[in-house]
Amino acid sequence: MSSFRFFVYLFSALLHLWGASAFAGHTTDQTDEVIHQEAPQAGSSASPLYEILAYRLQPGEQLTFDGIPDEPFWSRAVPATSFTMQEPEEGAVPNQRTEVFVAYDDNYLYIAAMLYDDDPDGILAFQKRRNAALGTDDRFMFILDTFNTQRNAYFFETNPNGLLGDGLLTVGQGVSLNKSWNGIWDVRTHVGDWGWSLEIRIPFRSLDFDRSAGHWGINFQRTIRRTNEEIVWAGWQRNQGLFRPAAAGRLTGLRNPSQGLGLEIKPYATGSGTSLRSPGTAADYSGSADAGFDLSYSITPGIRASLTVNTDFAETEVDQRRINLTRFPLFFPEQRDFFLEGANIFSFASSSGVTPFFSRRIGLAEGRPVPITAGLRVLGRTENYTLGLYQIRTGETSAVPAEDFTAARYIQNFGARSSLGFLYTRRNALGHSDAFHTFGTDLGLNTSRFLNDKNLEFESFFLWHNDPREASESSDADRIAYGFRLNFPNFPFYGHVSYRQLGQAYNPELGFTSRNSFRRLNPNIGYTWVAENNPIIRSANVSLSYTWLTDLSGRTELSSIFLQFLNLRLESGEQFWGSLTHAYEFLPVSFDLLRDGRFIIDEGSYTTTRMFLGMSTASFRRVVLYTGFAREGFWDGMRNQYEASLTLRPYPGINVSGSWNRDAISLDAGSFNTDLFRFSGNFDLSPYIAVTSIIQYDNMSEMLGMFNRLRWTLTPGSDLFLVYTRNWIQLEDRFTPLETQGAIKLNYTYRI
Repeated sequence: MSSFRFFVYLFSALLHLWGASAFAGHTTDQTDEVIHQEAPQAGSSASPLYEILAYRLQPGEQLTFDGIPDEPFWSRAVPATSFTMQEPEEGAVPNQRTEVFVAYDDNYLYIAAMLYDDDPDGILAFQKRRNAALGTDDRFMFILDTFNTQRNAYFFETNPNGLLGDGLLTVGQGVSLNKSWNGIWDVRTHVGDWGWSLEIRIPFRSLDFDRSAGHWGINFQRTIRRTNEEIVWAGWQRNQGLFRPAAAGRLTGLRNPSQGLGLEIKPYATGSGTSLRSPGTAADYSGSADAGFDLSYSITPGIRASLTVNTDFAETEVDQRRINLTRFPLFFPEQRDFFLEGANIFSFASSSGVTPFFSRRIGLAEGRPVPITAGLRVLGRTENYTLGLYQIRTGETSAVPAEDFTAARYIQNFGARSSLGFLYTRRNALGHSDAFHTFGTDLGLNTSRFLNDKNLEFESFFLWHNDPREASESSDADRIAYGFRLNFPNFPFYGHVSYRQLGQAYNPELGFTSRNSFRRLNPNIGYTWVAENNPIIRSANVSLSYTWLTDLSGRTELSSIFLQFLNLRLESGEQFWGSLTHAYEFLPVSFDLLRDGRFIIDEGSYTTTRMFLGMSTASFRRVVLYTGFAREGFWDGMRNQYEASLTLRPYPGINVSGSWNRDAISLDAGSFNTDLFRFSGNFDLSPYIAVTSIIQYDNMSEMLGMFNRLRWTLTPGSDLFLVYTRNWIQLEDRFTPLETQGAIKLNYTYRI
């Protein structure tokens, strides 16, 4: 049986499975219907208990925005109080009391919380920077599913310092949280002898929502970091949780909130200066000033169109440096906010390892900026569908011609949590009639009712692209890719099986592909054990994975077994890891390991074994240490890998870390070491003033790079950036400067 025919049979069987188990007995996909049709089970979160009424402020009532919910109207709002412990003891009564209130007026949604704590001196709050990871701090999080899709939601979080954290949550094959969405909202907090409290103010203009909806999905979660206690309102089971909108409670009572005209104007101005020099030559100085704008308009309450003119990315952080010791290109993630805001929408078959649309193909060439003259972006979600569109024109440089880029995405929702998506991309140089096209479709079938209360997720995809180049000899069949993934993300058992096939000429022009011409099968199974009421151990995890990869003729190119025998988390927060990998790899052609002719890896068969051990101290400590060591067979020799990082947090808002990675490699042709050093410092005076410093060096390029950025948020949505970068090259025993650049950028957001 061919792999494609097997794929079709499996797809048909899964459709039958979903029809028989996931949708049986259900005539609607609305959460409120499910709640009222089914009697809640004991301990179930699907209960009318998880409903909160938003209090509407009356004339004369207003919020004193200070983080203390002591205004009289808060006493008239009914709080959410039925919180349940998720960790460390699932279903237990929390050790601390939590109360959450919701109110609103014509323009704002207000969230307030009283987070009681009988040990206020034990409250932890290190972070101040926007969207900083809060694995170190006490925190409060919530989601808003404003279209009741049970697939997508807005995510918000804060800590006792008043940090602003937000993102766009998407649930399909697993959970995706895009924290590059920076909504306009604000928060104030207060710490007292009873615990801490907060008040959050979100303009309705910052949210897309269905005005006709009777309710929104909403959920809350609190973390007490010193005990690593997770407290959840609705969906507190480990199989569910905050990041599963299908398990959320309901927010009712919203009547006629205003989004204004839905028009947003964001002009910017920037100035920069650059110094370039080659070793032994004088510096070449240049400077420039520029301006541009983004104009956004809400076509409907859920769909927003944006026009960008003379787009600038001066504030974008540098890529994290890496050393490539493989025969495939490295993937570097997108860093530019303009593209990151739509990343969830354009994610295609997200768990299947294909990237038919890679936004770094636009406005970048060999890591260097290419000017974006103008662009149109349309992003939107409704209860029934999701859509996205990029139409962008880039300018001409000495390296590339002026080009037009198109990327379009449409996802149709059906059932309770399933969807069918389509993708189209186009790239062509101006003045050329031949264009590169890519077409794709992906299917997601998801249920949280498999075997009554388990999650089951199925994903499949199909892709094809053309090749208009005259020299191309590939056929249509050579340029297709398809595959599937069946995922069982549950507690305590979890697992998945995936398959994908890429044709021998598959390489979409606007996508990213590290390799093609293969078939890959990957099953995985794991088990998580939680030690409740154990004073030392919090949890342990083991997993087993197998990867089988062949070329299109069936010849095995990779057969690998991975065993994670140790993933141990202590009650104190320390973690330990251990794994073994045994692999057979066939190398069809030789390759140059360092791209300099010194170390040629010959074609042939190689069998290797890898052992890894690592440990980390608890992330919430002022001093955090991570170390890791791996020893493995490496082609015809051996490789020892060393990893170490140290993070210091002497005061709230100050985070300083340094890391070192070494590969010590011994081959038949000789030995060498690679070293990569990275230093980063975050110095945050407040949640609105942040300084970032990054220094990187590796001994392969012998390049030392420094990046510094000040971000001052003048008002939510309006920022001042100061950026300074410098690069040196190591010549003998000293560093010679190559490039120095400084930039200033100011943007302002005006809403109507």
